[in-house]
Amino acid sequence: MSDILIPVICGPTASGKSATAIALAEEFPIEIVSADSAQVVRYLDIGTAKPSRQQQEIAPTHCIDLIEPGERYSAFRFINDADTAIDSILSRGKLPIVVGGTGLYIKALMHGIVATDKPDPAIRIQLERDARTDGPESLHKRLAELDPESAAEIHPSNLIRVVRALEINIATGMTRRHLLQASVHQKSRFQFVARVLQPHREMLYSWINQRVDRYMDEGFLAEVQALSTNGLAPAVRSSAVIGYSELLDYLDGCATLEQSLNTIRMNTRRYAKRQVTWFKAQQDMDFFVDKMALKVVLLEDLTRLKRALDTRN
Repeated sequence: MSDILIPVICGPTASGKSATAIALAEEFPIEIVSADSAQVVRYLDIGTAKPSRQQQEIAPTHCIDLIEPGERYSAFRFINDADTAIDSILSRGKLPIVVGGTGLYIKALMHGIVATDKPDPAIRIQLERDARTDGPESLHKRLAELDPESAAEIHPSNLIRVVRALEINIATGMTRRHLLQASVHQKSRFQFVARVLQPHREMLYSWINQRVDRYMDEGFLAEVQALSTNGLAPAVRSSAVIGYSELLDYLDGCATLEQSLNTIRMNTRRYAKRQVTWFKAQQDMDFFVDKMALKVVLLEDLTRLKRALDTRN
């Protein structure tokens, strides 16, 4: 399938990626492949902006609700799940489009990932315990000694990536780059073209604040309360999805509701800023400030995709 290009709509959270995809469904028979590390977790619905039943009827979405809260999910697995979804979509004569803001998933899908790059739970658990005891900065300092190149690329506060890089080094005795050079890649069987929706910062931050309010109107607090009542609070916290731990803090009496909501807004803005930084560093993506301009290009992408598939059939 290397002669077709599947469109990817990516960009920071709350930028309007899903709305753009839904709008495209008015003109093409598309189905969405989600590239969102939060939407793979079951039961976390409102706070991850999972598609509603109505949206699913317009454009069915794949690669959501794949794991339990607290379960780990990798970019390595995402490639397989995305390829399976794309095969299914194409087999029914529909057009696949990838939508999401998880840069690691998108990069893995477009360029592949090391096939031997598999987690070691025992090492990870020990590293996470060390982080709680000595602080995350101590892990980053250790990484700088073992793998200076990865340490330079990973911010000290990004504990997940610091732990992952250390996990690879401890398990293999190699830096991630050396492992990359020495190992076989897991790659998608498809080719992709990435379009980044990146509104101006002031507009994006305003949309983030508005979205938090909308989540609350849709029952976000009740969703979190139900998860806590069902004994899932610890697993939900370990999933590290913005919004859930903050509302659990409110339910536990550790913060007022307004404090929790302000923290959600702040953490979401910070996450969006990191996403923007990541996407700007990529060399093979086209950027769009305006959703209408992006839609015009995507319509062209989908027209070419449909023509290529019609020719093959």
